[in-house]
Amino acid sequence: METKLIVFQGNDIRRVFHQGEWWFVVTDVVTALTQSLNSTQYIKKMRRRDPELSKGWGQIVTLLSINTKGGKQKLSCANTEGVFRVIQSIPSPKAEPFKRWLAKVGYERVQEIENPELANQRMYYLYRAKGYSDVWIEKRLRGMALRDELTEEYKKFKHLKHENLRDHMTGLELIFTMLGEASTTEIAWHKNAEGFPENKEAAQEGGEVAGKARKDLEKRTGKKISTKQNYLKEIENITEEDSSY
Repeated sequence: METKLIVFQGNDIRRVFHQGEWWFVVTDVVTALTQSLNSTQYIKKMRRRDPELSKGWGQIVTLLSINTKGGKQKLSCANTEGVFRVIQSIPSPKAEPFKRWLAKVGYERVQEIENPELANQRMYYLYRAKGYSDVWIEKRLRGMALRDELTEEYKKFKHLKHENLRDHMTGLELIFTMLGEASTTEIAWHKNAEGFPENKEAAQEGGEVAGKARKDLEKRTGKKISTKQNYLKEIENITEEDSSY
C-alpha cells in the first residue's frame, strides 16, 4: 500500500487506499484537530473519557503499514466512518471544518459507491499508465473481484465488518491463505483462465490445495486452523493489560 500525504489547515495527514477506501492515520487526525504535542497520550485520555469509544476501538481502527521516517510501520488507521466517530470525542472548533474537508477528500469514494464502474475505470487507467496490457488488466480486475468475494465470505465467518481481515488472522490462517492465493494464481495462469466462471473455478481448485494441506495438519495436531477467533482483539487486550501496570 502506498502512503499518500494530504494537508488540512497546514497539518499533514497520512492516508492509504485499503480495501477500496481511504484510511487515515488516527494520530495525524488528532494532532490536526488538537495541536497536541503527544497525540498518542491524548488518544489514551480520550478513550478513558469516552468508554463507548474505547469499547469499540478494535472495530474503529485497523493497523496498516505506513511510510515513516524510520521506514514502514504499523499504525492505527480509520476509514471515513471511523474518523467521524473519533472526532466526536474531540472538543475542537476545527471539528466541523474537518468533517467538511474529510467529506470532500472522500468524494471520489462516494462516487464509486454509487457507481462501482468508476472504480474499475480508475484502476484500468492506472494500470494502463504503468504500461500493462489490456489482457493483463482484465485478468487483474477479475481476480480482484473474485478475491473480494471470497474475502467477504471469510469476514462473515469471523463476524467482521470494516476491519482488515488479515489483521484478525492467526499465523497459520495467514500461511494457508497465502498458499491458497498462490495456488489459485498458478492454476489460473496455467489454464489461461478467462471470465469470472473460469477464474472462480481456478480459485476453488487453489482453495482445495490449501484445504487439503490444512486438513492434514489439523489431523496431525488435533487442532482446528480456521477459527472465529479475533486475533487482533486478543493482542489489543494483552497490550492494554500490560499498559495498566
